[in-house]
Amino acid sequence: MLARLEELGIEQETVEHPPLFTVADSKALRGQLPGGHAKNLFLKPKQPGPYLLAVLEEDRQVSINALLRAVGIPRGRFASAEELWAELGVRPGSVTPFGMVNAAPGRVRIVIDRALMESGRVHFHPLVNTATTGLAPAGLWRFLEALGHAPELLDPPAAESVPE
Repeated sequence: MLARLEELGIEQETVEHPPLFTVADSKALRGQLPGGHAKNLFLKPKQPGPYLLAVLEEDRQVSINALLRAVGIPRGRFASAEELWAELGVRPGSVTPFGMVNAAPGRVRIVIDRALMESGRVHFHPLVNTATTGLAPAGLWRFLEALGHAPELLDPPAAESVPE
């Protein structure tokens, strides 16, 4: 994956660290990595169709059902660890848009939070959760397109409030 970035002339910086499994882990150990940080959701629609990789700003609160509806998918669920491995070649805790390097075009639809893409720099795991790779948002977009994917910008729906 890093070699692909290099081949495309996309500047990046990768730092190694202990394994990070959650946004909270990331916040506690990231130090001073300025820019946007993400949480990544790998979802499977109930109806036949491509999987969905939703790349959201790390503090974004959204219901999965509202997110699915916002992208035109009536119902779905989190994909299993086996499906994640088969489609993106990563394990739970390492979900990343860089996993699209392993996805056949058309098998996984990727939507990216517009707010994240407005950051000066974005950071993701490079297929493993023991490192973080930072690059310009335009570099991420170019990387995905060079792989044959058609990333989409997303304005995620606001979190649904629960009446008290």
